[in-house]
Amino acid sequence: MELEERVADLERRLAALETAGTAETARSGAPRLGEGDFWALEGLKNQLAELEAADGGVLFTGAVRLPTGEQYEWQYGALTGGLLEDDWPAAAEPLAALGHPVRLRLLREILGGRRTAAELAELDGVGTTGQIYHHLRQLTGAGWLHTTGRGRHEVPAGRVVPLLVLLSAARP
Repeated sequence: MELEERVADLERRLAALETAGTAETARSGAPRLGEGDFWALEGLKNQLAELEAADGGVLFTGAVRLPTGEQYEWQYGALTGGLLEDDWPAAAEPLAALGHPVRLRLLREILGGRRTAAELAELDGVGTTGQIYHHLRQLTGAGWLHTTGRGRHEVPAGRVVPLLVLLSAARP
């Protein structure tokens, strides 16, 4: 079985884990899935053992319902060897685009339903319309946003869960 087929098989079999786990309350008061219970990790390790992937792998996944009612389910798995061999500098632009507090706020507001520059300009602390357009261009250029016509912006479906994964990984 080819490596890509094995990773795809890993992703399919781990999809069942999306609904597993228990919710506990973290110190912040936000629920966390499976805290103290390594159900996803154990499933990943079992799949890696079947693939004889001695160097390991990573998996991130999510089932998300936004305040707008939109729902997204997504997962991605990769073997460690491939990740270590990837072109890491290629990740600099998408990560840098997230490195500005106003851009993060704009993304949050867009996920929450404010989709036009006019709606975003009504917010306090996000700058002038020109500054907002600058930030929207940066996020669009890095793949975190796209326009849907009539000046509306949205996070592409395949980027919603990765964005939330990055935000959760960046939490102290």
